[in-house]
Amino acid sequence: MTTPTNDMIYSVLDNNLSRIAGIKGAVLLSNDGMKLSSYELERDQAERIAAASSGIASTMKAISREVDGGRVIRQLVEMDDSYLCIVGCGEGSTLIVVTSRKARLGELGGEAARTAQALGEWLSTPERGQAQRS
Repeated sequence: MTTPTNDMIYSVLDNNLSRIAGIKGAVLLSNDGMKLSSYELERDQAERIAAASSGIASTMKAISREVDGGRVIRQLVEMDDSYLCIVGCGEGSTLIVVTSRKARLGELGGEAARTAQALGEWLSTPERGQAQRS
């Protein structure tokens, strides 16, 4: 498998997410919470968002398993001044999109899902426990 460059990932993020009204930024992370790439966020902020959001995504996956809910498709967190949209990206990666409250929820969810799908075609990072051992 060819690993996409950070420039390729940034291009997909920019092409898709720049259409969302009130976009503040995005982070692409591995399921173990490591930042793979970010869009329009300072490095330290992107790393903190990646770590915290990884916990949210893991919690939702655990709840879904408990209730036989299947794959978690999307999570939306509404705050006083922002939205946070968490979307799975292929095996082992997650996209976090942060917007102001100016964003329309349908547009945010749709663009985040399309971006995640585009990135998921490149990213198929197995989770650490699933990696083949030599």
